[in-house]
Amino acid sequence: MGDTTAAPRRTLSVIDAVALIIGVVIGTGIFKTPSLVAANTGDNVIFFLAWLLGGAISLIGALCYAELATTYPHTGGDYHYLARAFGRKVAFLFGWARMTVIQPGSIAMLAFVFGDYCSQLLPSVYTTSLGAILAVMSMTTLNLMGTQKGAWMQSLLTAAKIIGLIFVLIAGAAMAPPLSPSGGSLANANPSFGLAMVFVLLTFGGWNEAVYLSAELREGKHSMVRALLWGLGAITAIYLLAGFSYLKGLGMDGMSRSEVVAADLMRKVLGEGGANFVSLLIAVSALGAINATIFTGARSNYAVGRDFSLFNFLGRWQERANTPVNALLLQGGIASALVLMGTITRGGFVTMVEFTAPIFWLFFFLAGVSLVVLRIRDPDTPRPFKIPLYPLIPVVFCSTCLYMLQASLAYTGIGALAGVGVLFMGAVLAILPRMRQNK
Repeated sequence: MGDTTAAPRRTLSVIDAVALIIGVVIGTGIFKTPSLVAANTGDNVIFFLAWLLGGAISLIGALCYAELATTYPHTGGDYHYLARAFGRKVAFLFGWARMTVIQPGSIAMLAFVFGDYCSQLLPSVYTTSLGAILAVMSMTTLNLMGTQKGAWMQSLLTAAKIIGLIFVLIAGAAMAPPLSPSGGSLANANPSFGLAMVFVLLTFGGWNEAVYLSAELREGKHSMVRALLWGLGAITAIYLLAGFSYLKGLGMDGMSRSEVVAADLMRKVLGEGGANFVSLLIAVSALGAINATIFTGARSNYAVGRDFSLFNFLGRWQERANTPVNALLLQGGIASALVLMGTITRGGFVTMVEFTAPIFWLFFFLAGVSLVVLRIRDPDTPRPFKIPLYPLIPVVFCSTCLYMLQASLAYTGIGALAGVGVLFMGAVLAILPRMRQNK
């Protein structure tokens, strides 16, 4: 039995934290979402304002999570905060949402990015969906075998992402021809700023994971604020540069029509060879992100199985493979069904964003409210980091979450209805008499 009085040691510098935040947040989204943001803003100035606003909202949310993470350090993260503030039924609902919507939807979303860029290497009307389903099945099988990627593989996948992004930045900024006078706006635009922000904030996703390192930062409590400012500031700058590169190379109209914006930019600059090269890098990076999401998602499902008797079958660990087999199988099955849904609706990646976004923002809102609830309920609990300008920043964050929740419902289609329907099923389960917590 471990020492229950032990605590994380403060060994990380601000520079270490900035590097980790950038590594967590920058994923494959920047190779997919800028075209969707362009289509829903329709103007250069509004396009860039959306990315600046995304950085500011992410910083506000990260400050809220930094207080929660340092005051109530726990591997359960949101699950733990919601349980303390609202009780086990709300915590169960979050676990259900993560099991059925958030993680499988994220896996399917990444799988469609993989499939889209594979279609540049093997052109066919079936490549995107086949690539997506094969990615889900192969990575799930890999995890079922208990095979974990080593540090060198993680480094390789991260390098692929970074190299791809560098190529995009250089190609657009230095090599692409200048925009024509008509390249600054869409002639037949039907803008929806709320939906544009859904895609922007999806691309900034991950900051809520990054703040968990706050308990290990040295140099005092203000180092967390500095790390978040520098980290999210750098990410915002990188996203603005990427947006500039896409706009300079393709124009607003060309970017908004693109399914694979990075490949189309490289095709314009370096021809088919450049497009194929960057498509391969992005596909490899997406595959690594899928594997990591499958790995973490199955373990949170395993935790739900251990906590709630109705899902006991998920709380079984196979010793030989050292992996939660049932949790992996369920997650893989749901993600595969979501790939099928995205294929049928012909929305693919967009349908998966619709499916997950309302649920993301609902629980972000509840997490923000939990900060206020726990301040009132536990006023004497030591808080190594206190959010500045309290309660203004939590109120701004919660208001933003409500706006994004409304936008993700109002401006999206069948995917959002499906996600809300699955959450409603979880709410019904939460009130069943059988839904007792394991002791």
